[in-house]
Amino acid sequence: MGGGRLDPAVAAGRAAVRDGLSDVEPGSAVVVGVSGGADSLALAASLAFVAGRAAWDVTAVVVDHGLQPGSADVAARAAEQCRDLGLAAEVVTVEVGQEGGPEAAARAARHAALREHAAQLGAAALCLAHTLDDQAETVLLGLGRGSGARSLAAMTPRSGLVRRPFLGLRRSATASICAALGLDPWHDPHNADPRFRRVRVRHEVLPLLEDVLAGGVAEALARTAEQLARDAELLESLASGWLDAHPDPTVADLAVQHPAVRTRALHRLALAAGASAGELTAAHVLRLDSLVADPRGGRTIELPGGIACTREADRLHFLPTQPAS
Repeated sequence: MGGGRLDPAVAAGRAAVRDGLSDVEPGSAVVVGVSGGADSLALAASLAFVAGRAAWDVTAVVVDHGLQPGSADVAARAAEQCRDLGLAAEVVTVEVGQEGGPEAAARAARHAALREHAAQLGAAALCLAHTLDDQAETVLLGLGRGSGARSLAAMTPRSGLVRRPFLGLRRSATASICAALGLDPWHDPHNADPRFRRVRVRHEVLPLLEDVLAGGVAEALARTAEQLARDAELLESLASGWLDAHPDPTVADLAVQHPAVRTRALHRLALAAGASAGELTAAHVLRLDSLVADPRGGRTIELPGGIACTREADRLHFLPTQPAS
């Protein structure tokens, strides 16, 4: 970049990392997930700069899903660029399952590998490179599925160990960071494959909305997610506190609760009974809620994960639908 003014995108990336990890103590280990794409390379570069001043020990973990020809070469090149930035870097190969479809299965395998390495290193933070555009796409996909506020709240900048410093940055900024710093990002062909719903939202739906609504759609969707996240956090806290006081609630106990609290309590009860967290939807919870209002009993609600719920008198009973193997 020479001796001129610092590129605005580079400055924004570094500021986002400083703000997103402001509570991380000097000497702490930090893990960053890197795919080799522009978003994660830009995050790795921003972390490398800030870490030099904050005295963090940053390790880039490159996950090779093995789903595309040449994936090992892509992973090796990503790790090499991270090392050139001054970071430690490891390549991890994972086996991707089938549950939830290819995207969900790859995401689950990747996150499991990243969390495992973060735990091994005793990391204070695990950084992921989601951007404002990712957030907007997630909200739109949730709207299309008829998801509740929990899903529409989408991703948060901080969620336990996980940090998303770039959640306020546009995807175009990460491309600018890579260009300014001479990084060579990988362009995943899956990101242009219309067989994936998210790709069509990215390349067809969002551009159309931006055109029809005269711009600012992605930012507005991200603001919506942020507002819903605050509301959902409060409601989840209320539901959790109520369940702590009523660990085995009767139907009468549930019926007097506000629907926003009651449905969240039902969601937690279903998960505790063994329902599949990744497949339990707002529609399932609404069907559970219908049992509370129906005094007749006798109906059974099937839930993902081999669990069913039925009402008998003043109790909801969660039972396995498949014999234990």
